[in-house]
Amino acid sequence: MRMRAISQREFGGPEVLEVVEIDLPVPGPGEVLVRVQAAGVNPADWKRRSGLLRRLGEPPFTLGLDLAGTVAAAGDGAGRFREDDAVYGAMLPPRGSYAQFVAVPEEALAPAPQGLDPVLAAALPTAGLTAWQALVRVAGVRAGHRVLVHAAAGGVGHLAVQIAKARGAHVIGTAREEKHGFLKGLGADELIDYTATDFAAVVRDVDIVLDPISGDYAPRSLETLAPDGVLLDVRGTGPDRTAVRERSRERGLRYVEFGFTPSGADLGELAALVERGQVRGAVEHVLPLEEAAEAHRLSETGRVKGKIVLTAA
Repeated sequence: MRMRAISQREFGGPEVLEVVEIDLPVPGPGEVLVRVQAAGVNPADWKRRSGLLRRLGEPPFTLGLDLAGTVAAAGDGAGRFREDDAVYGAMLPPRGSYAQFVAVPEEALAPAPQGLDPVLAAALPTAGLTAWQALVRVAGVRAGHRVLVHAAAGGVGHLAVQIAKARGAHVIGTAREEKHGFLKGLGADELIDYTATDFAAVVRDVDIVLDPISGDYAPRSLETLAPDGVLLDVRGTGPDRTAVRERSRERGLRYVEFGFTPSGADLGELAALVERGQVRGAVEHVLPLEEAAEAHRLSETGRVKGKIVLTAA
């Protein structure tokens, strides 16, 4: 049996992405074969496509971290899910979710939130795990904390706002003014238009900063922290952070460069928040798998509100 997938034979712009027809993957021990209904698009995808993340392997390869779909088959020793179960999850290279079927370790999957459309489910895993694991596992966000979320309307940011609020924190977000209404609807307590106001000049005594931007945002964010605060740098790639590490040590502050780990258990926690109505993913663009190149063009603008999702059915 054959399937459609998005592949590339060289690094480059969105135009290097092409639709190919390949054999279905065979699930190995502890893996399940998932019939992909939707695949989320993340900044890491276009960075890998362009060659900025060469450590993840050379072409040809299939991109994609996020997926939502149904279980089609199970490999040896995989017993958590049954055929046709609705699941969602995140996977790491060398495999990718821009395909009609993928083989995924079952521990990287969780039951999809009940009643949630696959498009919305596919928007959650990578951004949701990044926000959840950084805020909860690393920073221990709790009631009474003051949390500053940069790029608050973005993929990670809009979920971080909601996760922090669900745990009782006071949330301050940076975003362009036209996105303030969206963020107020997600529960943000204070909003700063970074194009008009320097957040470092007006924000103080923050317990946690979640930063998907890095660059000059990192040293400026240190100025906003309370004495025992933590700066969570979740960008993944970017400029050298040596100066920020040194400054944080001098001031006795925590600085953590964070990357998510696929985890069905943590996705289960996220699904519970979704089912209780405390977290919802926002999807601005939905495109068919064949339009992956256009999805990347949109993602590279850095102006997407929420997420972009490809449909693979």
